[in-house]
Amino acid sequence: MTDQTPILKRPPVLFEKTQNVIERLESRLGEPLITYWNSSNGSICSNDVIGLYGVLKSIGPVPRLSLFIKSTGGFGEASLRMVHLLRQFVDQLTVLVPLECESAATMLALGADKILMGPLAQLSAVDTSLTHDLSPIDRDNDRVKVSQDELSRVVRLWREQSGKESDNPYGELYRHVHPLVIGAVDRASALSTRLCVDILSYHLKDRKRAEEISNTLNASFPSHSYPITIREAERIGLNVRPLADGVNADLLELNEIYSEMGQNASTDFDERNSHDLSILNIIEGKSVQVFFQRDKDWHYRAEERRWVSLNDNSTWKKAEIVDGKVGVSVFHMR
Repeated sequence: MTDQTPILKRPPVLFEKTQNVIERLESRLGEPLITYWNSSNGSICSNDVIGLYGVLKSIGPVPRLSLFIKSTGGFGEASLRMVHLLRQFVDQLTVLVPLECESAATMLALGADKILMGPLAQLSAVDTSLTHDLSPIDRDNDRVKVSQDELSRVVRLWREQSGKESDNPYGELYRHVHPLVIGAVDRASALSTRLCVDILSYHLKDRKRAEEISNTLNASFPSHSYPITIREAERIGLNVRPLADGVNADLLELNEIYSEMGQNASTDFDERNSHDLSILNIIEGKSVQVFFQRDKDWHYRAEERRWVSLNDNSTWKKAEIVDGKVGVSVFHMR
């Protein structure tokens, strides 16, 4: 018997199904809709700005627009760029949040004039953690994320337990976390606050109020993933309202379809080699859908105790109706 190469798992492109739900949602909302969806392995990144631009160009400038967001976060700088881009095409922006909209996705939502949240919706704190080239290494030999909140808590606990305000814990801390990492985390925390203020400024002209909201989101919650529900969002001072039941139901249906598209599409060849074709990010509007599909080999280097990627052909793709059928092509971004 000869070994056969496994057939690669390929995720479905369900463009016709998603378009039906989007058409129904636009009828309910009375305005155009754009969706921004990340799988569990996707994140907000700079390339998403170009993907969003491709969808916005197909719609053109409009007075009002709704943006559905489902994401656990990513890069805050990309959120600022996406808000800036949206504001070139729309006067009044509403963000729809039926599920998680966390970290950098919360930053993205701050750019809306109004946020509509469903019963399952949550925003989150936006305090920044980062993986530095000099970060500590975990048991899998990967660099770990370090946050400003974690470092501040270590210093505070050290001083509380020593009973001396002047006691300096940094000599011991430097044995585990490189000084440059601590400096980079402090800089990232300042960046996070600045990004929130800048994003809010697109619709909130009260600079002091924008700073208060930004400081609250960056420093007032005990964990990065602390769930900010609609009640807490109102307390912070965000312009939030409940999602209509019909709209919320349609968005949850849309999320189910996207989840099927974003299912794990990794094919194992053996215990050390696999290939991944998973769809990570989806941006869609009427008549057009763009999505980022990972297309790479993974190899486990036992001597380094880590996975490395090879033959990376990952790219953005575009789905649209061509001659009455769904056509998928490479979406050229550069």
